[in-house]
Amino acid sequence: MSHVATLGLEPAAIPAAPTAASPFTRAYTRYAMGLLLAIYIVNFLDRQVVNILAEPIKNDLGLADWELGLMSGLAFAVFYTFLGIPIARLAERRHRPIIIGASVVAWSGFTALCGAAQNFTQLVACRIGVGVGEAGCTPPAHSLIVDYVPKEKRASALAFYSMGTPLGGLVGMIMGGLVADAYGWRAAFLVAGAPGILFALLVLTTLEEPRRLMGCHAAQVKAATTSFGETLKGLTHKPTFWFIAFAAAIKAFIGYGHAPFTASFFMRNHFDEIAGLARQAGSLFSFDMGPVGFLGLALGLIVGVGGATGSWLGGWLADKFGVKDLRAYMVAPAIASLVTIPIYITAVTVDSAVLGILMLAANALLGTIWYGPVYGTAQSIVPPHMRATTAAILLFIINLIGLGLGPLAVGLLSDWFNHDLGLGSAQGVRWALIVSTLFGLVAFAFFWIARKTIREDNVS
Repeated sequence: MSHVATLGLEPAAIPAAPTAASPFTRAYTRYAMGLLLAIYIVNFLDRQVVNILAEPIKNDLGLADWELGLMSGLAFAVFYTFLGIPIARLAERRHRPIIIGASVVAWSGFTALCGAAQNFTQLVACRIGVGVGEAGCTPPAHSLIVDYVPKEKRASALAFYSMGTPLGGLVGMIMGGLVADAYGWRAAFLVAGAPGILFALLVLTTLEEPRRLMGCHAAQVKAATTSFGETLKGLTHKPTFWFIAFAAAIKAFIGYGHAPFTASFFMRNHFDEIAGLARQAGSLFSFDMGPVGFLGLALGLIVGVGGATGSWLGGWLADKFGVKDLRAYMVAPAIASLVTIPIYITAVTVDSAVLGILMLAANALLGTIWYGPVYGTAQSIVPPHMRATTAAILLFIINLIGLGLGPLAVGLLSDWFNHDLGLGSAQGVRWALIVSTLFGLVAFAFFWIARKTIREDNVS
């Protein structure tokens, strides 16, 4: 029996072509989108919880900043990015919900195992396992979403899904900080890995594979199946793809590079103020809260809510103004890339921790506006049988440069300013954050150039 029918939601008539409306009812589409968002939240919870735990892990295992960057970024990103492409190729032909469900089980298990790591090598190995599991989530999910929603809602739908990035960071920062304060950083990893099993079961038992209902679509996709090389060759004639891919990669380089060191920055530069705020918050809520727990709560709420709002706003702006002129897809990400630079530099140079955290909320909102426009554009410049592979290639570029190199580069910069220039660990991490945020100028240029070709490259 169809999973749609088991939920009391009968599918509509089968469309006549791949570009027709979704064969699902609006209610089921909302359910599917909500479930995929929840999975992506867990995805980023398990990926990013390490950021609020970075300072306790550093002190417990005696790590350098470059090792924190390697553990949180490159160790995860290498396998995540390289496995994403073959899994996406599988998703072009096979049951996408099964691929996603199996991936959730894998990454959740390795997240829990991070809590048992006794040294840097074991922790890196577990983080590699998390990356292997998470490689099977987003390319199949992007492909599913495009089948679930009509094309005029594509950017908004992908932006809604992308809200999982800041919301997962929000949950990870809050949960990780509070659990680490109460029970230690190892317990935080165990708690982070637990929800995945439930969501994996929901995916496997309730999420429908649209190809089963879109018979004509499936036949056309099968007939038009291309190799990876052919997809890549097709993208070489789409300059828009490469401009948005590298613009997004630079944005990710900045965002992922900052993430493992934001809490460390406040702990090193504003510890007394943070500790005082933690005591006040604990007294107010009759709860024993330490500095790590307070930072997790503050950064999680402010940055998470700001990021989720920015993700939604970017998709809404793209769909609203892109109807009249597709070039509008690139305007908001370009402008936001410029404006975030002075805001972020001010956030890490003001004397007040409270003001700095509040300014990070504005930075988070502007820093996630690109999600919907970029992912929506990537799915619109290729035909249906290339979408999952195109998403994987896009994510490969974004994550190899952003997630793989961002944290490591910021960590190396921090150590260089700290030891080689003698600025100390507090000023070292501050200047590493400032220098890395200047790359936003390059992202602005790439987004702006993409405006010139986006209309010619669009196919759907």
